[in-house]
Amino acid sequence: MTSFVNIKHSTQHPGVVRAESAFGAVRQLGQAFTGTRGLATLLLSAVAAAIMVVAYQVMDSVTEGHLLVMWIALWAVAFAVLALFAGTARNLAARVKAGLDGWSRSLAEARADQRLWQAAKNDPRVMADLQMALQRAADAEVEAPAAPAVKAERTEAVSGASVVRAYHRSYI
Repeated sequence: MTSFVNIKHSTQHPGVVRAESAFGAVRQLGQAFTGTRGLATLLLSAVAAAIMVVAYQVMDSVTEGHLLVMWIALWAVAFAVLALFAGTARNLAARVKAGLDGWSRSLAEARADQRLWQAAKNDPRVMADLQMALQRAADAEVEAPAAPAVKAERTEAVSGASVVRAYHRSYI
């Protein structure tokens, strides 16, 4: 007679599962402090620290008997300032982040344009593609000059030189 034994073994090592969950928690913690929220927190901390320094200078000149009252007043002012400037700091952080994102995007586009131009100089096929794109754009302008369509050809200044864009950015 044949008998079968079915023992249920775990398919995953418990240490690996714990390590994966720890790495996931660290990744989530890192994502919580990035972006606008982290920058707003940093700005609010800087404002609170500046106010604390000024308040400490004022408290330094007060006699010892009023020290506890001054500390309570100092913390009340610090929390009021944090509450007062929270929206402003968040908006400032959002504007700074958007500005830096746009700046880095324009640098990346400029680098991509320079790489494409270098490739076009070294490869006649790429140069022919660019010339055809320029020709198609010129033909489209001649056929429909009054149409407010987006031009395929644009000139942008990049580090003192002008770069001709004859392609859509989504293709690269």
